[in-house]
Amino acid sequence: MRVLILGGDGYLGWPTAMDFAAAGHEIMVADNYMRRHIAEATDSDALIGAPSLSERAAIFEAVTGKAITVRIADLSNPEEMFDLVREMRPDTIVHYAEQPSAPYSMRGFREARETFQNNLDVTFNCIWAVKDHAPEAHIIKLGTMGEYGTPNIDIEEGWIEIEHKGRKDTFLYPRAAGSLYHTTKVLDTDLLWFYVRTHGLRVTDLMQGPVYGISTDEADLDPRLCPNFHYDDIFGTVVNRFLVQAVAGVPLTVYGGGGQTRGYLNLRDTLQCVRLAAENSAKPGELRIFNQLTETFTVNELAERVQQAGNQLGLNVEIKSIANPRKEKEEHYYNPVHSGLKDLGLQPHYMTDAVLGAMLERILENRDRIVADRIMPRVRWS
Repeated sequence: MRVLILGGDGYLGWPTAMDFAAAGHEIMVADNYMRRHIAEATDSDALIGAPSLSERAAIFEAVTGKAITVRIADLSNPEEMFDLVREMRPDTIVHYAEQPSAPYSMRGFREARETFQNNLDVTFNCIWAVKDHAPEAHIIKLGTMGEYGTPNIDIEEGWIEIEHKGRKDTFLYPRAAGSLYHTTKVLDTDLLWFYVRTHGLRVTDLMQGPVYGISTDEADLDPRLCPNFHYDDIFGTVVNRFLVQAVAGVPLTVYGGGGQTRGYLNLRDTLQCVRLAAENSAKPGELRIFNQLTETFTVNELAERVQQAGNQLGLNVEIKSIANPRKEKEEHYYNPVHSGLKDLGLQPHYMTDAVLGAMLERILENRDRIVADRIMPRVRWS
């Protein structure tokens, strides 16, 4: 396949590019370094420094013999998006090109507006580029389980059948996002569904839970190919943050009561899910939605797992509850259906002590780069 990856410099975008390229597909990645600029502006740099996108591609080609074409482009500019799609004529577009941080989106008006404009503009431009220049292309859009919120009923895979006053119909599952970032993802889904209905586009929307991990088959070939592993309060997902805190000797920061439950998955499983979606395309006129997770944990359970893995390495990990900087339920029902990707062949990598231990050992190799001031929450919802 010809695969265009939008946001190809990101934590997920770069490993996805390497994974598809290693499998023999023709790959182009595009990015405008927005995440790098925000990380620099907020003192939220990744644990392990990453070369530029072009340098990464050159290293990858030297190691594997596989080429990745790089374009530095602002995808919120419609002409730059259209030019890329006309040049590539992709069979598949993997859309990661959004500001991905909930805390950043809640930091203030400027950050909220930047998140809103970038995320919606890029999605809108992608839709129109496909509609006008590559109508057979399959859009794989990274959504988020955060779109659903924490309803008091089971979370279905994107769609729900409702019976009302003796009549039935199927609707997008009701959504109640907990940050502006997550709300932009809700709006993405609505935009995609409108253009699928109206113009017969092919779209798969992957409602992904928080991802953890630092290792993939390709990233392990050369340390310079490592994904952007963040541990700060802006870009660091909770498992990655906890692991760095364990190494740094900082008590694991459980927000509030710690009963918040979410669905998690290993970075390796993100790559599997996206490949499976690409290799099993949605039909014309179909918005196909998968809930992308493998296990559910409360924050307290995550902290205990990291503590156990850290203590096995002699780290003497402590856990500490702190005031919750977010506006969210700390105790709630949470039961998401997630069978669709397993039906396509997903083979999950579960969160074992061995998996956490291997990550801790990698972090220990880079412990001198940890800046403790980046760990504690610097953004509050109210």
